Amino acid sequence: MSNRIITISREFGSGGRTIGKKTAEKLGIPCYDAELIEKIAEESGFAANYIKEEGEDATGGWLSSRAMGPTNQDKLWLIQRKVILELAEKSSCVIVGRCADYILKDRADCLNVFIHASMEYRAERIVKVYGDQKESPERRLKEKDKRRAAYHRFYTDMKWGHAQNYHLCLNSGILGIDKCVEILKNLY
Repeated sequence: MSNRIITISREFGSGGRTIGKKTAEKLGIPCYDAELIEKIAEESGFAANYIKEEGEDATGGWLSSRAMGPTNQDKLWLIQRKVILELAEKSSCVIVGRCADYILKDRADCLNVFIHASMEYRAERIVKVYGDQKESPERRLKEKDKRRAAYHRFYTDMKWGHAQNYHLCLNSGILGIDKCVEILKNLY
């Protein structure tokens, strides 16, 4: 039997990372999020902080990066793809972000999930969870989501967050974190 994988793409502040970790914990399987960044750092030689901050950024656009040759982001993409494929072969797991939905799209044993929520819910959550300033959480949410969408579009040619690209979309603001975890656990 092949390994069963859940990939979680998410809007910033929607709780996707938390949902992934809690789902993996309930299922007794590994969750790769920060651990994925560490594995990519080991393979690439780049610092984990660099990968975390710049690894999901498609700056410069297609034309400039192709005209100047492979960028650091292109190198990271290839290593990230390799690491994700190896993890999926190794064991059942939950993988958060990093275009894992696209990288593993041809696997029949993979459930691709997108977690989203209203701007109000996400703004309130990042102030509470991450200690963001109450003055401008919406600006941070929009910027982070814009970067994720551009990165996803650049490397996958798919629209990030569009329901057609996922098996399941869950609104964590309406359902709540624990209900999302329960749904994923039951679908697994």
